[in-house]
Amino acid sequence: MIIQSMYKNGLILTAFALVTTGSVALIQTMTAERIAEQEQQNLVKQLNQVLPPSNYDNVLYKDCVLSNAPELGPKGPHMIYRAMKNNHPTALLIRHISPRGYSGNIDILTAVNRDGTISGMRITRHEETPGLGDKVELARSDWVKTFNGLTVTGPNDARFAVKKDGGQFDQFTGATITPRAVVGSVKDATWFAIQNFDTLFAADNACGDAQ
Repeated sequence: MIIQSMYKNGLILTAFALVTTGSVALIQTMTAERIAEQEQQNLVKQLNQVLPPSNYDNVLYKDCVLSNAPELGPKGPHMIYRAMKNNHPTALLIRHISPRGYSGNIDILTAVNRDGTISGMRITRHEETPGLGDKVELARSDWVKTFNGLTVTGPNDARFAVKKDGGQFDQFTGATITPRAVVGSVKDATWFAIQNFDTLFAADNACGDAQ
């Protein structure tokens, strides 16, 4: 009787474990799909913030190249999305990093049109001091919009600096390091895009089939 009871309990525990494991796997699969969909929606939203949808007709997140160029900062490879319209290149959307933030790395997304002008720029991640350095966020100020329509004339374009350093960009009261880091990184990424525009579009797609 004891052996039978143990055997029966063992079967019950095994069945329970199988059901539990299956349920967890099913939940993980369903959750993973929802997470992936949400991440894709957030990515599209980010890309459209720096480049108007009217400027391209391909699926941006499916058309990209990777680059370890030092101009784009540490922790590469960096993702560069390629915008097309009517099968013609229109812009590059570059993920780059400034390691010179006050509290660490600042992740940036900059879109550069074919004519070399900056379509838009956004900060995608940072750890800067709330109330000071976080003014690089659009939600905190319109500072990021001051890049729109500008271009870089060379790797040492003096305009791309904060006013304290002789440039044209405002610094924040009590926080010069953060805007200085962002301006320098945007300058480097934009010049990189200008110098390598055709080469980057000629490279193999690293994000799947472009559409």
